[in-house]
Amino acid sequence: MKSFLTLIIAFVSLAWGWDALVVGTPSAGAPLWVLRQEALYLSGLLSISLLSVAMLLASRPTWLEAPLGGLDRVYRTHKWAGILACAFAALHWLIEMSSDVLKALIGRAGRVPKENYGGFLEVLRDLAGNLGEWAIYALLAMLAITLWQRFPYRIWRFLHRAMPLLYLMLAFHALLLAPAAYWTQPVGLLLAVLIAGGVYGSVLSLSGRIGRSRQVRGELVSVSHSAPEVLSVRCRLNQRWRGHRPGQFAFISFDPSEGQHPFTIASADHGDGEISFEIKALGDYTGGLGRRLTVGQPVSVEGPYGRFGLPRQRRGAQQIWIAGGIGVTPFLAWLEALHSRPDEVADADLHYCTRDRDADPFVARLQTLCSSLPSIHLHVHGSRQGQSLGAEELAAGHDRWRPAEVWFCGPQGLARGLHDGLRKLWRGKLRFHQEVFAMR
Repeated sequence: MKSFLTLIIAFVSLAWGWDALVVGTPSAGAPLWVLRQEALYLSGLLSISLLSVAMLLASRPTWLEAPLGGLDRVYRTHKWAGILACAFAALHWLIEMSSDVLKALIGRAGRVPKENYGGFLEVLRDLAGNLGEWAIYALLAMLAITLWQRFPYRIWRFLHRAMPLLYLMLAFHALLLAPAAYWTQPVGLLLAVLIAGGVYGSVLSLSGRIGRSRQVRGELVSVSHSAPEVLSVRCRLNQRWRGHRPGQFAFISFDPSEGQHPFTIASADHGDGEISFEIKALGDYTGGLGRRLTVGQPVSVEGPYGRFGLPRQRRGAQQIWIAGGIGVTPFLAWLEALHSRPDEVADADLHYCTRDRDADPFVARLQTLCSSLPSIHLHVHGSRQGQSLGAEELAAGHDRWRPAEVWFCGPQGLARGLHDGLRKLWRGKLRFHQEVFAMR
């Protein structure tokens, strides 16, 4: 994610720098006025470029799953592209407002002259300026409620639908107010390509076509509580379902008014169109889901997505699988799939962290699945029994001089602690794969 966004920022900055070097800055302007003008251009370019990337990534492009590491990471990149775009938009607005400060400090003399077009084009440019200003205010407000995690998800989701319109307003602002010289330079080509991608994503969103080609219909065939706070749901999908790899997830809609929600598929693919999910009550929506679902109810499933796939044994690498709470779901699918693919069974240690190992129904299920897979060594850590899992405890059972590959799905706090600790202990010989379920 960081490398991808850094690359976008670098390309845009280099294109802007090339234009400033080849075309040059206004020779008649005072240095501070010229600096303000170029800073205004660069901040605007970075903002609209990153926002274009965010809009394109929101369209769930499956061709970016491989380079970015799965759709969960595509959405994480989408989120941070949007945050950075808002930051540069705020900087762009502040630089625009600095005009009065410069007038007070050095006067109007040496101010960079504006480009004048006249006629209808000038009217459009004035409109673009006004639309851009109001869109920036709305964009910053959207950023604030997005970062405020306690803001109700349902309201946030409704407001977030306005993002494509805000983007189109800002794209109109950028296209009309960009310097005319840009369109004969690499910066103009790069800007046009990025905005085209953003417009594509916006149109898909506004027309409700995001993921439509991967949506299939089906019905619920069973609904039960596998644990007091966990709902087990099994669906039968129609023939359009293309199957899935163990560890992938899908977007499910039980009610069109509620929209789609992502859940990991907790079963292997048996070619019969049936898939199951283990849904933990983590909020208002999932908490009351069991009361609203009935057998035979229609369901819409979009997917599959994700790259948290069953690993193949790397030569000389130790396989360490870690599940925390409901993060056990992809590993359930892995183990189920391995029963029909014994040639892919790797020598691995599976660590399951739970609140109470004696009351957790997944413990018995894991023990049953692992009992016929002798190369999978199950370790259960119950916090109520005082069996917490830390980096030191985990590394104690493994050879730190050999490379290790960790696959983790669970709470972010546990992931952060284990990742930082294991990195220090393995000293460059560790690969840490994590399912990143943060769509907001």
